[in-house]
Amino acid sequence: MKKITIYRILAFLVTLTVVLGSCTKEMSEVRLEPTLSTSQTFGIKSDSATVVGFVVAQGDGFTERGVCYNTAANPTIDNNKVAYTKDTPTATFNVVLSGLKYATKYYARAYAISDAVTVYGEEVTFTTLPVKPTLTTAAITVITGNSATGGGNVTVTGGATVTVRGVCFGTNPNPTVAGSKTTNGDGPGEFVSALTGLKGNTKYYVRSYATNSAGTGYGSEVSFTTLVDLPVVTTASVTEITKTTAVSGGEVKSDGGGEVTERGIVWGMNSDPTINNNKIISGTGTGVFVSNIANLEKFTTYHVRAYAVNSAGITYGSNMQFTTIGDNLTWNIPGDYVEASYPGSGLANWSPDKSPQVKSTVSSPDELEGYVYMANANNAWKFATQPNWSGPNYGDGGGGKLDANADNMHSPKGYYKLNANAATLTYTAVATTWGVIGSATPNGWDDETPLVYKPAAKAWKGVMHLTVAEIKFRANHDWGYNYGSDNTDGKLNAGGKNIPVTVESDYEIVLDLSHPNEYTYVTNRWGLIGDAQGSWDKDTDMKWDATNNVFTVTLDLVSSGSFKFRANDGWAVNYGGDVNNLTPGGDNITISSNGNYTVTFDPWNLKATVKKN
Repeated sequence: MKKITIYRILAFLVTLTVVLGSCTKEMSEVRLEPTLSTSQTFGIKSDSATVVGFVVAQGDGFTERGVCYNTAANPTIDNNKVAYTKDTPTATFNVVLSGLKYATKYYARAYAISDAVTVYGEEVTFTTLPVKPTLTTAAITVITGNSATGGGNVTVTGGATVTVRGVCFGTNPNPTVAGSKTTNGDGPGEFVSALTGLKGNTKYYVRSYATNSAGTGYGSEVSFTTLVDLPVVTTASVTEITKTTAVSGGEVKSDGGGEVTERGIVWGMNSDPTINNNKIISGTGTGVFVSNIANLEKFTTYHVRAYAVNSAGITYGSNMQFTTIGDNLTWNIPGDYVEASYPGSGLANWSPDKSPQVKSTVSSPDELEGYVYMANANNAWKFATQPNWSGPNYGDGGGGKLDANADNMHSPKGYYKLNANAATLTYTAVATTWGVIGSATPNGWDDETPLVYKPAAKAWKGVMHLTVAEIKFRANHDWGYNYGSDNTDGKLNAGGKNIPVTVESDYEIVLDLSHPNEYTYVTNRWGLIGDAQGSWDKDTDMKWDATNNVFTVTLDLVSSGSFKFRANDGWAVNYGGDVNNLTPGGDNITISSNGNYTVTFDPWNLKATVKKN
């Protein structure tokens, strides 16, 4: 670069410096008019708030600055003011307004005072927060062993809506709403509270409370002590019922705050017996006790209640009803048919103690009933009243009469419903053939679909497709012989309610009439369950193969899993283990290799096949 050029640049910079210096001096001598801004509020509480001011231009200088405020618009320093007192003023200043009223709207402006003028910033507004309600607690009245009456008065709502009020109470001082409490409306004013569920002879502490958006306020604390309450006692279930005795008792769960001087049970033939009826004293104090009831009448309905006594009086548990056992009869049916009809059962021909039986019920102690299978073409038999030949035994006296001196009864092959009356010495023997009838069956309600009697199982069995509807069991195309189930629990009742079918499927059906007056049924649909067929959560349904008399399914199985057979998509009835001898709840059945398989299940003989296709 040439020297002349360098000299020219230096000369220009010197000139520029002089000019700028002159301009700065002139600008520093210009002073703007004083200007003030009120920029924001923050930290608003129920009794204070912070207001921010900002000095935009100071003019000839401020001797004081701060914030003025009022509950009306356009506040001035003649209303309320708070001066900013920091030693080193800055452009922005914060002023805390204190001693404010709660839940109140305020207007505020920054101000600044100079020798010549007072200037104000723009106006801002804010509303202080509400406070918790103020209230008093009423004295406790109407005190009993388990209740009392209290209340309170919400005198100040705190500047917000009282959404709930009541009293809180407990056995420790200073109770809160986190414990026991009542709810008694909302808003200001007086209220009454019912304290319930209290313990007898116990000191309680009580405070009224009220809640608004600021929180929960409490009244002063009062205390009281409940009176001795009645004991709390429960009645035990009645067990070990015989013809003349039974066992009951109870438990004294609370003494009510007073000593339990007597406890026990009361009983009689009418509901809710009292100590004026029959009673059994079973000690004192709290806890469980057992009472033995004796000298009862057979086949009679009784009522029993536990009781307990303290200084407050006597209290009773719930009423329990029971019926003593009647004179049930059991007769034996010996004959020449037994061994042929019940093979492998251990029963024997002409042995009363090794014969099928008929029995009476508690409600009909003289009427005996039972089902007996007679397999011979011609069968001879008798009624034996004892498990031996020592007691009375009856033959056919003609016309349906029983005669101790008569010869044997004679019946052809059949499954007989036998009835005998011990009082009138009469009998009937009706051959029956059983089936399933109902809207779920193939024949509907028009006629029963037959079952087949299986002597080895002593039950009627069959498989049929049932739809979602209802069934019953009926014999001889005659509604005089039918069973339903009042509770759908596998137990049968003569003429009982229809049995619902909830899933359409092929069902294994078993009708068991081999236990006198305790008849049962089974309706099972079968499936495969296990991770070999997908998961242990969902069954693969099986269908009935009428040709081979097995349930069957064809599906893909994997060797990494296993499976079992189960009924009705539940675990109450399931089989596993050796496929040639399946057992209830047996081991999982494994698969040797992946592939498509046909699996069969025989519910009668408990055998299965697993064949790879």
